[in-house]
Amino acid sequence: MKILTDAEVREWFAREVPANEFAGQRVLVIIPDATRTAPLPLLFSSLHDRIGASAKQVDVLVALGTHPPMPEGAIAKMLGMSDADRTAGGKYANVGLFNHEWDNPARLTTIGTLTKADTEAITEGRLSLDVPVQINSRIADYDTLLVLGPVFPHEVVGFSGGNKYYFPGISGPELLNFFHWLGAIITNVGIIGVKGTPVRAVVDRAAALIPNTRRAITIVVASDGNLHGLFFGTPESAWESAADLSSQVHIKWMDRPFHTVLSCAPPMYDELWVAGKCMYKLEPVVADGGELIIFAPHLHEISVTHGKLIAEVGYHVRDYFTKQWDRFKDYPWGVLAHSTHVRGTGTFDNGLEQPRVRVTLASQIPREVCEQINLGYRDPATIDVESFANREDEGVLLVRKAGEYLYRLKTVIGAS
Repeated sequence: MKILTDAEVREWFAREVPANEFAGQRVLVIIPDATRTAPLPLLFSSLHDRIGASAKQVDVLVALGTHPPMPEGAIAKMLGMSDADRTAGGKYANVGLFNHEWDNPARLTTIGTLTKADTEAITEGRLSLDVPVQINSRIADYDTLLVLGPVFPHEVVGFSGGNKYYFPGISGPELLNFFHWLGAIITNVGIIGVKGTPVRAVVDRAAALIPNTRRAITIVVASDGNLHGLFFGTPESAWESAADLSSQVHIKWMDRPFHTVLSCAPPMYDELWVAGKCMYKLEPVVADGGELIIFAPHLHEISVTHGKLIAEVGYHVRDYFTKQWDRFKDYPWGVLAHSTHVRGTGTFDNGLEQPRVRVTLASQIPREVCEQINLGYRDPATIDVESFANREDEGVLLVRKAGEYLYRLKTVIGAS
């Protein structure tokens, strides 16, 4: 698959991004945080070179969802801004850098409601309730919202990107919890890497309520940060094109399942809340009764934001919750969804939980905590990564940078 040079990327911006469309506009650029691979210094400088002179204002909002906020200096560094760039007279001196604040009601505004009838229709009868649509109130200060970020296979929505940068990227918790649980009901294996999903329909319906002009630059990126493609348009059209390319780039089709998978978490996954992607993207190729090891020797946290609740709930298969709904319904549904996605598919009958695969965590999180949250434990110091290499014929798979490329079987297992 072709890799674009930096010069080709800058030429694309000059050719495909219409500067006149942003002339006189106050533009809020919505970007991912540091848990996504993206060459943001190249992308943002190319964008700013293209629209900065004509736009009235260009600011940046990090689409955190419920991830921890980033220090302003870290946002600047992620965008490739030097200290000189940020001082008076510097290239980015007038660019505001902001974090989303999902848990600050004063920073949220309600722009509509998905009614009970709406949710029942969109979810094909799986869920039926009124859901307020809340979004970061900062959008009122801008004319145009411009998403700038990657598209990958995704465990909740099918493929990430596009309008997902609004919901859950800069949304309130109600809608986030609603559609994350919808994805969990469908299951990770049933939804990941699928374009047309009920969750995507929820996200697009909510985004249609946003009063601002919405545009997007979607990218398809290799694991090393190089670009395979860029697309500009509405969030829907740009996402559609990027998802088509992502399905070619980011899905690896395997002929057989593996009884052992060593899924190595990159340093950007600094808590299990995001390192769970090492399970999500590999679950479809783990054999029934097999083991997936999340190898993350750098990882110390389950979740800064949600750790206390996860410690209470633990990691369980979907039916553990659905068959005991009165016990769990008042927990945030996004936490329950994360739990099921990490634990994977399985059954819960007559009080006995039987996950399809064993999930083992090899990190700095101690054995007693792993046992408390219903995950296996391995001391990462006892794991020789290279001993897992080149053993696919034996049913052993090593993935050196897990979490972004989806592995699927040509014959699907594990969906229910």
